[in-house]
Amino acid sequence: MNVNNGIISQLSPYSVTETIDRLAAILQAKNITIFARIDQQAEAEKVGLSLRPTQLLLFGNPKAGTPLMIAEPTIALDLPLKVLAWESADDKVWLSYTDPDYLQQRFSLPNELLKNIAIIAPLIDQALL
Repeated sequence: MNVNNGIISQLSPYSVTETIDRLAAILQAKNITIFARIDQQAEAEKVGLSLRPTQLLLFGNPKAGTPLMIAEPTIALDLPLKVLAWESADDKVWLSYTDPDYLQQRFSLPNELLKNIAIIAPLIDQALL
C-alpha cells in the first residue's frame, strides 16, 4: 500500500476491469449506490488519444453522505466516494482512493462522522482478495 498526498493506492492482482467489477459487485451486494462508472481509456480513444486502462467508480450511500454534507457542505466536492483502478507503466494494476483520515482533516469533520467514509477501506480490501 502506498499513501501519497492523501491518496491510498493498493496493488490489485486483477485487471483494471476485473478490479472494478469485483468492487462493484461488493457494493451492489451491500446496497451501496453506484452513481457512475467511467472508462477513461475508452473516452480517450473516442478522441484519438491513448491511455493505459483506467476506470473510475463513483459510489456512496446518501444515509452516510448527507450527515457529512450537513456538517461541512464543501465535502460534496469529494462525495460521492471515488475509486480509481489504473494500470501503471510497469503493467501493475492499482486501486486508488482518497484516505478517509485526509478527508476528515481537510474538512474538519467530527470523529463520529469518520465512520461514514472509513467504510471504503474494508470494501477495497474485500475486492482485492
